[in-house]
Amino acid sequence: MHLSLLSRLLVIIAIATSVSVASRNVGADDPQDSEGFQGLFNGKDLEGWHGNNPHQTAKAAEGEREAKIAEQQEDFKAHWSVDNGELVNDGHGPYATTHNEFGDIEFRIDYKTVAKADSGIYLRGTPQVQIWDTTEEGGKWDRNADKGSGGLFNNTKLAPGQLPLVHADKPFGEWNQFRIRQLGSRTTVHFNDKLVVDNAIMENYWDKSRLSPLPARGPIHLQTHGGEIRWRNILVRDVPADEANALLRGNDDELGFSSIFNGKDLAGWTGAVENYEVRGGAIVCKEGKGGNLYTTEEYADFIVRLEFKLPPGGNNGLAIRYPGEGQSAYTGMTELQILDDDAEKYAKLDARQYHGSAYGMVPAHRGYLRPTGEWNYQEVTVKGSTIKVELNGSVILNADLSQVTEYKDDAPHPGKELASGHFGFAGHNDPVMFRNVAVKRLESESSE
Repeated sequence: MHLSLLSRLLVIIAIATSVSVASRNVGADDPQDSEGFQGLFNGKDLEGWHGNNPHQTAKAAEGEREAKIAEQQEDFKAHWSVDNGELVNDGHGPYATTHNEFGDIEFRIDYKTVAKADSGIYLRGTPQVQIWDTTEEGGKWDRNADKGSGGLFNNTKLAPGQLPLVHADKPFGEWNQFRIRQLGSRTTVHFNDKLVVDNAIMENYWDKSRLSPLPARGPIHLQTHGGEIRWRNILVRDVPADEANALLRGNDDELGFSSIFNGKDLAGWTGAVENYEVRGGAIVCKEGKGGNLYTTEEYADFIVRLEFKLPPGGNNGLAIRYPGEGQSAYTGMTELQILDDDAEKYAKLDARQYHGSAYGMVPAHRGYLRPTGEWNYQEVTVKGSTIKVELNGSVILNADLSQVTEYKDDAPHPGKELASGHFGFAGHNDPVMFRNVAVKRLESESSE
């Protein structure tokens, strides 16, 4: 939902409910705690929340969505209330939905429910971190309720995170606590102080093909489903880019990655070395310069992880299995675009030219770059003819280049079948920066 749409929606809700719900910053009237969390629920009224069952509105036409949400507000007030400082739902009505939308966050919430009820927490408007009655009497062991709450229920069967790692539910009548971290599409859930989902991709329920990542931003929904549930201590903290990048990356050494850039000079690199420099621990393409800077070593199947920062209008690329001559987009397996997608001068590009795309061959999902001037974290997996790009925790490209038959401008890409080559950067005159570049070699299919 665009900000303009949200603003119009809040006006409609205010009219429908006769309650002022003017947009405000999350917890703006509440003091921030020592860890940076701010309150989403004031313990007194429904300020900051409205009703929205996204299963009724997510697929609605843009012009119809606002009206459909507005229609739910009377029902929302009928089934949601505040009691003893707790947000209470009777098991019916539209879902409690934050006015605000969120990207990378840490979210904390307590809940207490009753027998035969189930519920869930929707992140970025998408289902869901599951809440069960885990008893046999609850009648849902056939849906894995016996495994416990906290799993990503709508993930593909047996996909990482679909079932919780441990059963951690407390008996009815006791409060349960969630601590959820959402970075891109990657979800980590601690439930009653036990890890139940470990950095798993939350699949996009609204895309049945599961090819699209979660939206970059979206609201939080508290689901209603058949029985009373009470919520309290609803807190959120925005996770800044540098922290998110470090969390997404983890420890290179423990995960088998080796650094290929020492942060001081271009030892181990060749090609257009005169057009690049090391500045502040980063490889930088000199302004007005370009060309291919690439590793002296070659790689067959591998994972490369790095951070990059784009200037406004910045353009560069990752050379994959580059043979050491020619344009990497054509003579190599591919060039993965590094591009400021939002720059006005790029508004009319071919879809296969935007950030993360296998240049001229396969388009990447857009909208997952951090604001220009911030460091992005990207991980690229190359195995056989397949290539996957994960940007800031969201998979934006997952393609088999051997299946590509149509090309931008009908220009052939003779190098796309290469089984090995150099890794590098394909500069295009802009001071794009790269740091923390590390590679992990994979066992090649031919040797398996």
